[in-house]
Formats: sequence, structure tokens, C-alpha cells
Amino acid sequence: MHLARTALLAGLLAALASFNQGPAAAGEQADADAGFAKRFFADSVSGPKAYACFARRYDAEHLAQHPLQKVSVMKLLITAEKVPDDTYLQYSFRLGVNFRNRPGDFDSSGDCGHAPSVRNVDTGAAPAAGIDFQCDVDCDGGGISVNLANADSAVLVRLDRIRIWRGKNPDETAESSLQGGADDKIFRLDRTSLDECRSLVADRKELAAMRHK
Repeated sequence: MHLARTALLAGLLAALASFNQGPAAAGEQADADAGFAKRFFADSVSGPKAYACFARRYDAEHLAQHPLQKVSVMKLLITAEKVPDDTYLQYSFRLGVNFRNRPGDFDSSGDCGHAPSVRNVDTGAAPAAGIDFQCDVDCDGGGISVNLANADSAVLVRLDRIRIWRGKNPDETAESSLQGGADDKIFRLDRTSLDECRSLVADRKELAAMRHK
């Protein structure tokens, strides 16, 4: 009986400790989430969605120095939004690509999940040296990793393979992939105006929302 009471008491104390730590951990996660968003979007996230655009147009001199590079233009639009039944922001991406020897506009999109700072708090992991997160295309379509760089004024985009579509027509005839070759594995894209990424968005309501950012 004494052992049973001791075990019951220990269980109650553990439950109470867990309950008491819950709000603090939740607050820490919320602070981490807001801090990451402020860095990534260069401002606090006040509305239902936030946007950040990064882009680079590679000039002839750069392409001459990197003859194996296939990409001539890359644009990245990162979106964060609040969704029902989720305390923290959900991130997604849209990627636009043009090729030096291939006509047409190509794009891709997918999910990035929560900010890594939230996951670090949740798991107790030490903060990473950079702020990286993985963004994936559905159905084993590959993806990209994104890392803030240059005092948050740029991102490094890394890829091995990502599924892309030509002309916003996601069917089998328009589908292909971008493989990370010798000069197409890491791209540094600079933070720029949202105007540069509007071509990646087809929805009129979302375009209107971007104009107010």
C-alpha cells in the first residue's frame, strides 16, 4: 500500500511539473517563432500571411565563368501563414527558374513546415549555426534547403533535385526536373521587392494581398 501511494504521489508530482513547464515552453516556442519570422521577413508578421522575395539574374560574365551552370534566373518566394489548429506559422515556398539554353518559365512549389527555431525548442536541440529549413515538393518531388545569409539580406538555396513545371501547367507533359549539377547545387539569392516574385503567383486575391505588403 505504501509503495502504491508513493508511486501515485510521484506520478502526480511529475504531471504537475509537466503542467507547470508547459506554458513556459509554449511561450519560449512562440518567442522563437516570432523571432525567426522577424528575421526572415525583415519585419514582424502582423497579418494572416507574410511574404519574402529573393532573386538573382546571372549576367553573361558569371555564366561565362560557370559554363556548367544551367540556371540563368532564379526567384524564391517564401510565405508564412497562420492556419487553423496550429499555434505556429507554417512556411511554404514557390520557386521560379529560367535556363540559359532552354526557353520558357519554370516553377515549383511546396511546404517548409515550421521554423527550425520552434523545432529546436520543442526537441531541446542546440541552435544551429545558421537558420536552415527544408522545403519539399509533394509526391517525392525533391526540394530545396534555405539558409539566411549576409546578415539576413540574402539566402543560400541548396538542391539536389526538384520537380518543376513549365508555364504554370502542372501536368505530365509540362513536368521535368532541375538536377543539382556541378554549378547548380548552391545559389545565393538577394532579398528584393515582392514585385520580382509576383510572376510566381496566379491567385488574384493573393496578388492583391502582396501589393499591400
